[in-house]
Amino acid sequence: MVVVNLALASICFAGNCFPALVGDNTPAGTFSLSHQQIPDPGYGGDILVYKENRRYLWAIHRVYTLNPAERRMERLKSAQADARRSITNGCINVMPDVYQKLVDCCSRDVLVIL
Repeated sequence: MVVVNLALASICFAGNCFPALVGDNTPAGTFSLSHQQIPDPGYGGDILVYKENRRYLWAIHRVYTLNPAERRMERLKSAQADARRSITNGCINVMPDVYQKLVDCCSRDVLVIL
């Protein structure tokens, strides 16, 4: 099971917790993860989708850095949860190494967002 805590802006899996970027539109609930390829260069080639509708999809992915004004990498490194909240459009951003660990262990697991 993968758990994202919106208040703490953290993601926990395989016995470890890591900082994450989340947004005001990150939905709470229980979801199934689906590993999908994506051509957009800002996502590193793949994402873990957890919710989608006809207009949008929500996913866990490597930190998106193609808009430098958002300072996502800097914010993701912050020890302050406030700096990591309200930055994404609903997706969950994590460091590239954390994303790879997540894919390796849990890409078909259940995601719980609190």
